[in-house]
This record gives sequence, structure tokens and C-alpha cells, in this order.
Amino acid sequence: MPRRTKISALPNSINYPSRLRLAHLPTPVTKLERYSSRFGNVNIWVKRDELTGLEVSGNKIRKLEFSVAEAQAQNCDTLITCGGLQSNHCRATAVIGARLGFKVHLILRGEKPEVPDGNLLMDYLCGAEISFLPADSWSEHVDFASQLKAHYRSLGRKGLFIPTGASDATGLWGYIAATEELIADFSRLEMTPDYIVCATGSGGTQAGLIVGSKMFGYNGQILSFSVSDDPDYFDQKVRQDVEDWKRLYSELLAGTEGDQIIPSALEIITNGGYLGPGYGSCDKEVFETIHEVAVSEGLFLDPVYTGKAFHGMATELNKGSEGALADAENVLFVHTGGLFGLFPQQSGFAFPG
Repeated sequence: MPRRTKISALPNSINYPSRLRLAHLPTPVTKLERYSSRFGNVNIWVKRDELTGLEVSGNKIRKLEFSVAEAQAQNCDTLITCGGLQSNHCRATAVIGARLGFKVHLILRGEKPEVPDGNLLMDYLCGAEISFLPADSWSEHVDFASQLKAHYRSLGRKGLFIPTGASDATGLWGYIAATEELIADFSRLEMTPDYIVCATGSGGTQAGLIVGSKMFGYNGQILSFSVSDDPDYFDQKVRQDVEDWKRLYSELLAGTEGDQIIPSALEIITNGGYLGPGYGSCDKEVFETIHEVAVSEGLFLDPVYTGKAFHGMATELNKGSEGALADAENVLFVHTGGLFGLFPQQSGFAFPG
């Protein structure tokens, strides 16, 4: 039988911490008419979070609205953060820093390329200072960030360290707020999806959607496709972030739906079957899916995040009742951005001669 998903009674109020209004919100929801037709009676909808604003396109700005507000509250003038060479989050932080007058220091995983491309080029254009750490030394990046904070303190500056993807207790608010936005989308469209699907790389979007669904009464399933680690990692990471969130914002959450959330009882569903060769690398099938979606819908996915997750979703839908999205009628895919990550991986596409 098809799933019947509905929105339960909404909470009376949600108290948010300080937030900057940086993103172009609400982002639209688009139905993929032509691409959906290959799945029979399944409708695929896309939450277009790649349209939060061109320079900072993607979902990271939702989290940074809260993280950078916290930096301002602490009178910081320097933002220190980290990620891969083509990190969407690092690029968004660099752009926001330039826009708001923060110095930005990025710690990027990998060797410095001879010619910067994609997000890395934009990091440089926005004036970010960049330190490169080899992949085999990445476990030391948090300690290195602490050293950078001490260095800037010696210069009379004050830095705030934002972890990978802004995925922590503060950044969690970004997708709690996004879930509230989604509930309004569902009401407007007179449609509530059976599944909300997203890529998960640092766990913040996944955690925010799970907590937001509890707070705003969405009873469907949050299904995430890993692009970096195994499901056990995300199970632990999400629960820890939610525990930290409850502890840090206990006064704000008192008397709200958030106060009732028990981290150990959360349903965290992560599909680790489409990771491919590893973070930042993917199989040819993912490139083929990216091309198919672009041809049929004019929608661009990236090889690092959205391409893998969308390919995983499509593959599972093709399995029908045996797949991870069994009995779905409506599926909403959260497009988290990543357009600039396409350019450094052009060689992965095989176009007709």
C-alpha cells in the first residue's frame, strides 16, 4: 500500500537564536515532470537550495546564518574553518567573510594545486587565506585550527572556529529553520512527501532535517545518502550534535517541542551504498545520472554531493518495493548546491563526439 504521510499539529512556537539574514529565502520547490516519468507513479520534487544566492549558492549559507551571527555576538573578527579543496562550505564562508568584513582563514584537505579551479578559485578571489593539509595529516586539522586562533590572538584579533560544513550545535539551526520553510512549501503545494532525501557529508543538514521534522510534525522519513563516511559514523555524529544542541540551547528550548527530543531515540537512516571510491570521487554511473538530469530538466548536480545522493535515490526507486524508498508516491530531494564543483571534474563526463 502507498505510504500516507501527513503533517501533525504544529507546535505553538519555536525560539531561534540570533540569525543573520543572508540567504535568498524561501527557495523554490520544483517538480521534475520529465525525469519522474521513468518511475511510474512516483513524483520527484526538488527543494532548490542551490538558489540561496549565486555567490554563496548552496545550503551552507543556511547554517552560516547562525554560525556567523554567533561570531558577531562573540565580537570575533576572524572566521577559521575547514573542508576539502572544493568545499562548498569554505567557499560560502569566504564570500560571507568578504561581504561582512571578516578575515577568513581556510584549512583545506589536500595538496595545493598549480592552478585553482571551481570553489578554490572563488576562495582566492574573495581574499581568504588558505592553509593546505595533506590528506594523511587531516586528523590534525582541529589542533591546527587552535594554533591559528592563538596566532590571531597574538595579533590582537579574535577568531571563531567553524567545523566542517558548519555541522555542529549552532549550524543545526539552519535546517531546523529550513524544515519550517518546507512545511510551508508542502501546505502551498498541497503535497507532503513520503520521503525527504539529502546528501550527507558532515551530518549537519541531515541532523537539522531530523530534528526539524520532530519539531514541526513531519511524519515522513528522512533518508540520507552518505558521500564521505559509513552509516555508523553518521549515527554517532548526528546524535552527538543533537545532544550538544540540547545542552547549549537548553534555555531557548525550554517548553518547546525541541525540549522533548531524545537523541538516543532519533531515527537516523543513512544509506552508505553509493559512496563510490570515496569523498570527492565517484563512479561513471554518477556522471551519467548528472548528465541525464541536466538533459531532461536543465538541473545541475555535482559529483561530490548531490550527484551521488540523486543517483542513489534514483537507483533505489528503480528497485520498487525492494528499494529504500518503497511505496513512495512523492519524494522531495534537497538540492544542497555544488555547481562550482562540476568544473574540476569535467573529465568524468563522456559526451557524444
